[in-house]
Amino acid sequence: MKADLIVGIQWGDEGKGKIVDRLALDYDFVCRSQGGHNAGHTIWVNGVKYALHLIPSGVLNPNAINVIGNGVVLCPEAIIKEMEQFEGLEGRLFISDKAHLNLPYHALIDQAKEKLKGDKAIGTTGKGIGPAYSDKINRVGRRVGELLNPTKLTQSVLEYFEQNRAIFDVLEIATPGEAELLAELTGYKEKLEAYITNTTNLVWKALDDKKRVLLEGAQGTMLDIDHGTYPFVTSSSTVSAGACTGLGLNPKDIGTVTGITKAYCTRVGNGPFPTEDFGVDGDTMADVGKEFGTTTGRKRRCGWFDAVAVKHAGRLNGCDQLSLMKLDVLDGFETIKICTAYEVNGEIIDYVPSDLDDVKPIYEDISGWDSVVGVRDFDALHENAKAYINKIEEVTGVRVGIISTSPERDDTIIRG
Repeated sequence: MKADLIVGIQWGDEGKGKIVDRLALDYDFVCRSQGGHNAGHTIWVNGVKYALHLIPSGVLNPNAINVIGNGVVLCPEAIIKEMEQFEGLEGRLFISDKAHLNLPYHALIDQAKEKLKGDKAIGTTGKGIGPAYSDKINRVGRRVGELLNPTKLTQSVLEYFEQNRAIFDVLEIATPGEAELLAELTGYKEKLEAYITNTTNLVWKALDDKKRVLLEGAQGTMLDIDHGTYPFVTSSSTVSAGACTGLGLNPKDIGTVTGITKAYCTRVGNGPFPTEDFGVDGDTMADVGKEFGTTTGRKRRCGWFDAVAVKHAGRLNGCDQLSLMKLDVLDGFETIKICTAYEVNGEIIDYVPSDLDDVKPIYEDISGWDSVVGVRDFDALHENAKAYINKIEEVTGVRVGIISTSPERDDTIIRG
């Protein structure tokens, strides 16, 4: 049995949560492979809104087992708070003992360094994700499994504080004393101990036992540490290959790869965004689509569908199909634009260059439609909406297999 994969192929916030929630009804395991509580999934079920940051979106399926893999950086305080939304998680939620800890001082470092950068700030969430991953790569990080011995972990963290005292002093960050730190870590242990395990073996056994496994990515391909719009990226590998390292799988374990994309584009924070619309259309997308970050509350930048970037991301991830989210947000537009090429220094190109700063989008226009809200059959879509989807398939070279027509779980077209 192979594990199917859901991956964002824009700048994050594509609507992965809804699709994973919808697909999770048919899976036994849902596994998160990277990122931290900088990620945010919003899911609507029967009119109720759920905001998830660390727990996999399969949590709303009472029959699914949810796994947080070793590639995630875990903030104990954040996940404990998130767990309070749900009952009966024991036996349904497992956290890798090899995942790295994102502790309060990581967020303080993150925020202080962003402040020092001034107008050159990356626009991070300030949640400590970058510093936690930096400690991991520098081999000075602490892992979730160490919470099981809070006394020993306390001494390790205190040693880290002393080794980095000069940095903490320059950044004007106060560090906790031994008693305070021990109490904090002991509290985390008491609430999380039952969920900590070797998730690599857990997922291997699930595949060996022919269980259906769904892998859930966080953020989006254009924010990947290697392949995104560096340095305006996240600190982890957001592409399909990152799901392997973040869960202990090999490439042969991966089955169907579904790339998630909005019917338009959004981005949070700073960095290049070729199709950003600064006028009324961009504001309309933001208002109708409720484009405010689940994690930060920041208004997202909005623009037209960038088929060049999606084509690029589709190849990077090996996408078998696209899932087109929020098609209904484009209801009522007289004309809808789609970026089918870039202009760079007077040259027309159909690929993503290493530097997107001076890229100009080349658009094709598609006539709009009145409404697709609640449509659950492809043939019932307005002809112009079908034409728009056909154009996306033509330029990206990837079939659109799933289409979302409202925030509700069941308002989803799944094409055979």
